[in-house]
Amino acid sequence: MKVLVTGGAGFIGSHLVRQLLAADHEVTVLDNVSTGTWQHLPEGKDTCNCWEMDIRDKSAREKMEQGKFDVIVHLAGQTMVDVSIKDPEFDAAENVMGTVNVLEAARHSGVKRIIFASTAASYGDVAEDKLPIREEENLAPMSFYGLTKVTVEKYLQLYHDLYGLDYVVLRFANVYGERQGDTGEGGVISIFAKRIAKDQGITVFGDGKQTRDFIYAGDIAAGIIAAMTTDKANAVYNLSNQTETSLLELIDLMAKAAGKKVEPAFAAPREGDINRSMLCNEAAVQNLNWQPQMDLGEGLSRTIAYFKSC
Repeated sequence: MKVLVTGGAGFIGSHLVRQLLAADHEVTVLDNVSTGTWQHLPEGKDTCNCWEMDIRDKSAREKMEQGKFDVIVHLAGQTMVDVSIKDPEFDAAENVMGTVNVLEAARHSGVKRIIFASTAASYGDVAEDKLPIREEENLAPMSFYGLTKVTVEKYLQLYHDLYGLDYVVLRFANVYGERQGDTGEGGVISIFAKRIAKDQGITVFGDGKQTRDFIYAGDIAAGIIAAMTTDKANAVYNLSNQTETSLLELIDLMAKAAGKKVEPAFAAPREGDINRSMLCNEAAVQNLNWQPQMDLGEGLSRTIAYFKSC
């Protein structure tokens, strides 16, 4: 298939592009490289078509329309909870208006399907008896970042109803792995990994008992590819390990992976952070024929080894 990956020079995008190329898809990457880098791609920009553009620009829309893609995987956008709270206007411009530009290009050029990267932050802080969170759970985002993702999900539903554009929404748990920056969801692992690799101290915001559902970026990429061809489209799926891990447990695992003793410092909790999170992945397993493969300990070992080599 002819596939456009917006944000393909970023963290998750770089894992996805590798898998798409390995499966012999024709890949184009559109990225403004504000947080990503072309060096994330295998052999840099020589392995696929690379467009250095911003999804908000009219020129980007024109270029996307000319591309006549079968599928667009939309990963580009603002991904930081704290940034969205400090600058809601920037967050909305990137995540809502940028996406509308992509959707308009898709509907005017015959794109068959959009795969959209959404988030566990869409659910907000869910009661413990609701864990693991299912896709039909009420959406109550606690940040503008989560709100923009929910808004785009509604846009996708309406674009399908009005224009027949097929979509799959994938709500990611906390993603980690090689090439992750300090920004973005799940960035706690990359922040800790970099500091542990350099024998520097780490800081936990809160008491460390808050939990996340960590999933390896390669498993996310495999889920995206499965969503490209599923006959169960126009739906929302969680991509997760369906496993709850506290930050204190995470630090212990990372210390073992690094072969070091790690004693964290503690600071006040941050505004907008969720206390506990774990997503149910049963729908994705059943309808996408997908399963997460990476063990957390092994994934952390790979991530720390990557940052040691940087």
